[in-house]
Amino acid sequence: MSGRVVVGYDGSDSGDDALVLGATLARPDDQPPLVVTVYPEEHPIGVGRVDAEWVAHMREHAQGVSDDARRFLEERGVQSEHRVVGSGSAAHGLDDVAEAEHAAMIVVGSSRRCARRRITPGSTGERLLHGAICPVAVAPRGLRDRSVEAVVARVGVAYVDAAEAREALRVAAELAERMGASLRLYTVVAPRAEVFAPVAGRDAEEAFLSSLREQAQAALDDALGAVPEGVEATAELLEGDVVDELASLDEHEVDLLVCGSRGYGPVRRVLLGGVAGRLSKRAASPLVVVPRSATVH
Repeated sequence: MSGRVVVGYDGSDSGDDALVLGATLARPDDQPPLVVTVYPEEHPIGVGRVDAEWVAHMREHAQGVSDDARRFLEERGVQSEHRVVGSGSAAHGLDDVAEAEHAAMIVVGSSRRCARRRITPGSTGERLLHGAICPVAVAPRGLRDRSVEAVVARVGVAYVDAAEAREALRVAAELAERMGASLRLYTVVAPRAEVFAPVAGRDAEEAFLSSLREQAQAALDDALGAVPEGVEATAELLEGDVVDELASLDEHEVDLLVCGSRGYGPVRRVLLGGVAGRLSKRAASPLVVVPRSATVH
């Protein structure tokens, strides 16, 4: 997984959360994180000199915000590159930079209304999660309090036997290899209350549930066999609601959680499906959503 780590920064505490996550993810690479502050190019007040002054004011403000990000990282011993760009929206500006730089990932913070140690993307994050050119990472609220020297030691990936999940596994394995982390695959099967039909006999119900678990375990075993040598990988079969189970994975289980996008939609663009969309509003760990690959049909 090569390319720059692009971090969106808006001067807020959530922006600081994104800086810490971006610095952590960029640390194994030779290239420092690219911190981007976007200012609006659309001007609501007429034409001519007044518009030019308004744009100049917004750019100057954005430059001040960018300088704050540089100081935040320098105080923590992190070298970084900074860019101020104008665009119709922050999401559009970040995506344009990511595409031009062939970025490995865009990192953003959570909504300011989000609970601490949880993620909920703000408007910029939501737009990126519905169309970014590369994987999008969302930092939980309060991550700015963590040291940028913190190690990503455990990468988790939500896995089912589907093409978009296999793409997520590929990216997660590359991340684990680059970070020197272990990899853990998670598959969630429905609980008994959702599987058992009231008219079926107990023996038939048990046989059906056992078959589901065997199929899920077989898919996990096959996926483990596809993980590159050199990456320590394990798998766990969970039972319950898929979003509840994955959202509960916190710093005690994973340092980073990876999931795939919807299995249809624009190639090489993030497009949230039902599980990823709900997980992006509840996860307790930093979440990376992977765009649909050209091999996903």
